[in-house]
Amino acid sequence: MRILFLVSSMHGGGAERVAATLANAWSRRGDEVTLVCCYSGRGSCLQHLDPGVKLLWLADRLCGPAWLRPLAKILALRKLARELQPDRVLSFLTNVNVTALLATRGLGLPVVVSERTDPAHSVNLEPVLRWLRRWTYPWAHRVVVQTQQSIPHLQQVAPGVSRIVAIPNPLPDGLPEPRLAEPAEGRRRLMALGRFNPVKQFDRLIEVFAGLADSCPDWDLWIWGDGAQRAACLQRVAALGLTDRIHLPGFSQTPWTDLATGHGFVLNSRVEGFPNALLEAMALGLPCVAVDCPSGPSELTQAGQVATLVPLGDEAALAQALQRLMQASPSDRETWGRTAAASVRARYGLDAVVQAWHESGYGAVPADCSVPDESEPLASGEAGEQDTGR
Repeated sequence: MRILFLVSSMHGGGAERVAATLANAWSRRGDEVTLVCCYSGRGSCLQHLDPGVKLLWLADRLCGPAWLRPLAKILALRKLARELQPDRVLSFLTNVNVTALLATRGLGLPVVVSERTDPAHSVNLEPVLRWLRRWTYPWAHRVVVQTQQSIPHLQQVAPGVSRIVAIPNPLPDGLPEPRLAEPAEGRRRLMALGRFNPVKQFDRLIEVFAGLADSCPDWDLWIWGDGAQRAACLQRVAALGLTDRIHLPGFSQTPWTDLATGHGFVLNSRVEGFPNALLEAMALGLPCVAVDCPSGPSELTQAGQVATLVPLGDEAALAQALQRLMQASPSDRETWGRTAAASVRARYGLDAVVQAWHESGYGAVPADCSVPDESEPLASGEAGEQDTGR
């Protein structure tokens, strides 16, 4: 199968890592995969790609003045699609999805587009892009969201769409096996990982941990990542006098190795598309605490059965859950971590998720991409659902 896979960039980030994982898996399966960065110029690819994955930058095919770039991207992508004649087009992120649907309109190609955050909470989308999403998404062969919770949210922002499937992110290729025991040497580490932006609420996590610092003197908070809010968070840590207890080391080149040095993990986001950091921390065997934000934590933790889930916006409950984790015995934390690892590894293995993606793109569709009268069956992020291939 010839797959044309469209992404924004291949820099650091959860969507980029998932794109690399899927592209590599398809390539190893024998598919011909062309991965195209549509919204960045030529530069470093920070994700590992197998030799069989062909990487292109759409910017290399653009010409003309900057103000014509949106149209130039559509025309360049249309020309590329005609050259490659893919059996399936896959696209990640709203702006790339809209460009892909406009560029392939009338070519008779099955286009599967994927939202990479919860559609009801895409607060940074410009009004024009919101309108274009509403207008173009009904043309898609399938629209993919990452959790069941996101399906009604997608229908709210793009009510003409009926062919929707929920496919979770896979565990990344090469993820180490769960650790057998937490690190015994040194100070205890509560870990967090992500981009320093408002939705991650790392500023609030710092305040919550500061309130627990005296009652948990053996613990430090480590937040890995970079972004616009990191400088302000560093200043706040200094103002609290906790530079020896709260560490913000920056972007991690080796996130799994760094997470494995931890004794617990916390997710305090206001919204997620699908929390890759939480998935990977659970799979590595860390006991985890997560807020019940849209969308993903509830499904990953099985409504709090395999990791602690606290109400969104309830910082008192978050503090109580973190204190329980930090004051628990090492054996209890190890038991919680093993339970979490077994659960997510059974439900989010790469083979099952790749199969779900394969099923989402079956068959060609007419050039007019007319919407059927009834919805297709919905795949699920949970184990045991028929259309996930589990």
